Amino acid sequence: MQLSRMRGMTAMYHRRFFLDVNLTTVLILVLFVVGWWGVEQAFLLVPVVALIGAVQTAFDSSYLVFARWYAAYLERYLNERVGERIHVAAELEDAYLFELGAPKIVTIPIGGGFTWFSYVTIFYTVVGAFAYLFGLVLGWDTLMAAPLPVILLYSLGLYGMTIASLLVGIWWFVGGKGERRLQRVLEGRFGGSLSTSEEED
Repeated sequence: MQLSRMRGMTAMYHRRFFLDVNLTTVLILVLFVVGWWGVEQAFLLVPVVALIGAVQTAFDSSYLVFARWYAAYLERYLNERVGERIHVAAELEDAYLFELGAPKIVTIPIGGGFTWFSYVTIFYTVVGAFAYLFGLVLGWDTLMAAPLPVILLYSLGLYGMTIASLLVGIWWFVGGKGERRLQRVLEGRFGGSLSTSEEED
């Protein structure tokens, strides 16, 4: 039942990821159209929506990683109990999607193991970053024409949240903090290790 629940979570958060990507894409395109219709303030909302979309999809990916870790340990436990290697979904996911425990930027492996899944993640990340910058460039004159308090609030809010999101993302994903927390709990219950890294926090 627990394995079934985790497999359901991986499916749900894959769907959630693409739902959030599609919603973000539609909102950004609508804002660009509104901006080109003459409401140039809409351009300044594009970076905000792009940032929210990036954080939300990274959140979706974090739950995908969570479910995959638990499912992998459950599969290994069940295989040991029946004395046969019948559950191999976690191994397939490691080989075909991305490897658990390996250094990565959200789901993009660092140093090898590149997959189509990795490329799709890079694709959406680059498109989102481009939309963020393009919206900012198109709305720059409008922002600079605003009262100084508005300029400061917008700039500090947007840049501050962007930097904070990058720093926390690096700490959680690239630094492996999140996965090591999962690994520690699961090793305490099931023993052994799935990770390529034995580093502890």
